[in-house]
Amino acid sequence: MTKATEPERTNHTLWKHTPTRMIEAGGIRFAYRELGPSGGVPLVFLHHLTAVLDDWDPRVIDGIATQRHVITFDNRGVGASSGSVPHTIDEMAADAVTFIRALGHEQVDLLGFSLGGGVAQILTLTNPDLVRRAIFTGTGPAGGGGIDKITGIAVSAYLKAALTLRDPRHFLFFPRTTEGKQAATGYMARLKERTHDRDKGISLQARRAQLKAIKAAGRQAPHDLSKIHQPVLVANGDNDLMVASEHSHDLARRIPGSELVIYENSGHGGVFQYHQQFVPKVLEFLKR
Repeated sequence: MTKATEPERTNHTLWKHTPTRMIEAGGIRFAYRELGPSGGVPLVFLHHLTAVLDDWDPRVIDGIATQRHVITFDNRGVGASSGSVPHTIDEMAADAVTFIRALGHEQVDLLGFSLGGGVAQILTLTNPDLVRRAIFTGTGPAGGGGIDKITGIAVSAYLKAALTLRDPRHFLFFPRTTEGKQAATGYMARLKERTHDRDKGISLQARRAQLKAIKAAGRQAPHDLSKIHQPVLVANGDNDLMVASEHSHDLARRIPGSELVIYENSGHGGVFQYHQQFVPKVLEFLKR
């Protein structure tokens, strides 16, 4: 295991200025960034389908990093990380454990969004001693049903995006209401705030493998989520097109003592649309 350049991390570094680092573990060279105060249990972010480091909302990252040590990374085959994306969420979770252990952490908190929420669930189930608290956003349980629709939904969004010269997330993450359109425009503008040291784009192999993993998870038998005994926060919008909001309700019901937050008039990207409410909620949840 070797580390490459590691600039000093300060409490005042903003996401747009946070340097990208590399670490080798398990035959994979992982790209990652970390910011916020040193010490304590770090919060590890697990990102969504087709996402790389630069797809995290700076307002969410910077807001949480005012009080918490935040770590974001590209899993195997994603962005600047080496290797090929595996075809199962279980393998993605195992790779995430390899990365976390390589950094020397014995316990972490998790924040998984969409596909990352599925990875976070598996990681929590398979490595309970590693996870202190978990936040699952824009996601549902394995075997939740309706997963076969995701390709059609994505294709429709990409066609609309091509016709309007916009990013597909305008249509996938936010409702087509006045409020939703404004939220989408703000979110996309924030993603462009970082102008240097940007991550490598997602590859075609990664897209296909991630979709295959998501479909497999949707068709498999449900996990026994009653085995999750860590404190869990589940969050989503009330009109999620990609992962039906009812699946987030179901996820929360299956996890003993979990807390559910649903943001009104929002979709898959509800936690970004309501970042001003979501960030304080996360900080309060992690402090308990």
